[in-house]
Amino acid sequence: MTRAQRYTRYVLGGLFVAAGTLHFAAPEFYLAIMPPYLPWPRALIYASGVAEVVGGLGLLLPSPAKRRWVAFGLIALLLAVFPANVHMAREAVAARGWAAPYTWATLARLPLQFVLIGIVGWATSLTGAGKEQ
Repeated sequence: MTRAQRYTRYVLGGLFVAAGTLHFAAPEFYLAIMPPYLPWPRALIYASGVAEVVGGLGLLLPSPAKRRWVAFGLIALLLAVFPANVHMAREAVAARGWAAPYTWATLARLPLQFVLIGIVGWATSLTGAGKEQ
């Protein structure tokens, strides 16, 4: 594992823990962006918050094998929350009347979700880059 991968894991770990904590501190924001077809929105918000906190902490584990499982879990989580990001970009922005820069940010976030998936894979050596022996 390269130094850049290690530092990226630390940064990602902190970001995931912070983002997961926000699910508990500000659930109303997340309720506003939940697609209406999903059942139990508040429970899903809390579950995804727990998953982000656990995943963020998991990125800091010393075991490459365990981090690999954490990476798969985070990638699955990032894919699972993608519909909420799409919903936010399409519906919640218009409903809240958010300003144009924020609208552009929500649209830009959609492809960046897949970049984040790639970064998680790279930082945990799922891609084979800097793979630990």
